[in-house]
Amino acid sequence: MVRLSLTPNALQILEERYLLRDPDGKVMETPEEMFRRVSEWIAGTERNNREYWEARFFRMMNNLEFLPNSPTLMNAGLPGGQLSACFVLPVEDSLDAIFTSLKNAALIHQSGGGTGYNFSRLRPKGALVSTSKGFSSGPVAFMKIYDAATEHVKQGGKRRGANMGILNVDHPDIEEFISVKTDRVSLRNFNISVGITDRFMAAVEKDLSWGLKDPRTGRAVRNIPAKKLWDQITGTAWATGDPGLIFLDSINRDNPTPGLGEIRSTNPCGEVPLLDYESCNLGSVNLSKMVTAHGGNYEIDFNRLAETVHAAIRFLDNVIHANHYLLPQIKSISLKNRKIGLGLMGWAELLMLMEIPYASTGAVKLAEKLMAFVRKESYKASASLAEERGCFPSWTESRFYPDQKMRNATCNSIAPTGTISVIADTSYSIEPLYALAYRRVGILGGKSQQELNKVFKTKISRMGYWSEHLENTVLQTGSIQKIQGIPEQVKNIFKTSLDIPWEFHLQHQRAFQTFTDNSVSKTINLPAEAGAGDISDVYMTAWKYGLKGITIYRDGSKEKQVLQRCNVSAPGAC
Repeated sequence: MVRLSLTPNALQILEERYLLRDPDGKVMETPEEMFRRVSEWIAGTERNNREYWEARFFRMMNNLEFLPNSPTLMNAGLPGGQLSACFVLPVEDSLDAIFTSLKNAALIHQSGGGTGYNFSRLRPKGALVSTSKGFSSGPVAFMKIYDAATEHVKQGGKRRGANMGILNVDHPDIEEFISVKTDRVSLRNFNISVGITDRFMAAVEKDLSWGLKDPRTGRAVRNIPAKKLWDQITGTAWATGDPGLIFLDSINRDNPTPGLGEIRSTNPCGEVPLLDYESCNLGSVNLSKMVTAHGGNYEIDFNRLAETVHAAIRFLDNVIHANHYLLPQIKSISLKNRKIGLGLMGWAELLMLMEIPYASTGAVKLAEKLMAFVRKESYKASASLAEERGCFPSWTESRFYPDQKMRNATCNSIAPTGTISVIADTSYSIEPLYALAYRRVGILGGKSQQELNKVFKTKISRMGYWSEHLENTVLQTGSIQKIQGIPEQVKNIFKTSLDIPWEFHLQHQRAFQTFTDNSVSKTINLPAEAGAGDISDVYMTAWKYGLKGITIYRDGSKEKQVLQRCNVSAPGAC
């Protein structure tokens, strides 16, 4: 076991959000003690070899090889500790149901979880309400109520909750929904996505009329050109970054338990499609730790990766039993399906270590090979747990039955790994680096953090290109692409998100999605000069690739941007 070494940024985040405090608010545990608290609690569900698994779980967290989602780090071992990151709640078409789900969402947010909803069952704005003889406010109005409540209920007492709001593309209020965030004020605590079907995409391609339907009767209330609606979606996404798309048919073609119903929604970042009331426990393997070096040349240590995957799958399955469930409906279906989502972080750093450009077919092929290996080992680990502990209770209603025994209905998700990547001191998820140096703003009570990527600095120094001029340029621009004297093949290794064509962003997402049974959260970063036509191309290609969802962000399209190149407002600030 290596000695725990954390960056100042990681320590700042841990002290602010994760480490336990005494009644006076003073931090009362160290990061190492936090990992011991978590490993002891999660290993506490083991019937045999408890001490072995406690030590194994502690070692992989303390070595920063694997980290679970934030609620597990924050709450494991505490009274009423809620450990899941992701939930989906139903929103039915009655006032009682709407506000019951809002109450449940507040409890989830308070415990550290995020919630997703599909509002498409609500009657459209202006529809008659027979009980009161009044008229419905429509789904967007109720979403604003949910947003206002979220504003005042912090996750785990540490941060505001996160929501995903979905409205299906055939809902009569879809145009209002698409444009709701253009005022830059509404739904600040929501990611929003349009629920897309294959029929709609075919109508866009063929420039056909599209029918909007009353969700209560299924009858068409009016028709609009599908292309007009598509242009509104892509134009608004260009202007604001929202809405994204959720491809409902792709999701349900891969639904692991089709006998239990249709999936209508996802968690806030889209990486976990879930049935109503389902929850999911996430964790990620740090790829920058899964390497071995031979004479300065790095390669993936697949043996170490396999061992880490097996231990992580067992950890996440244990979380299901170690968890405290806020609602009986959540407990029932979570135990029935036992969904978990093991993902990855540090992909960009792995590629830099191996000197493989992100924007290359070599990187895409490696992504396919790597994720195929992770899924194979994840399934082997889940099958082994099924032999030891039994299959998940709904196994006979799943796509695995009768050929493959499994402990978990799903095993893999690619999550954004926001704060856990900072703790692990590695790059976010499967994203390229946003910049070689950047500021993270609007976190920790409005404070900012600076980052100069350590792998880049080490590699470029060993290549003999580090200089005061290069350092100053990177600190001011976040890039080396315009520095003279550096060969193009070296520049290609260190291209960042805005230097990479969107086609390669999407190819990486497709490569990982092919071998991920849940979904992949990835942002397709576009430069400020990108046009609405580029958004249309990205969204259409994502559908043709069979992806389950798509999110874009055009640089500068939001007033507040969490990641900023250092010279955005203060050159040299990093």
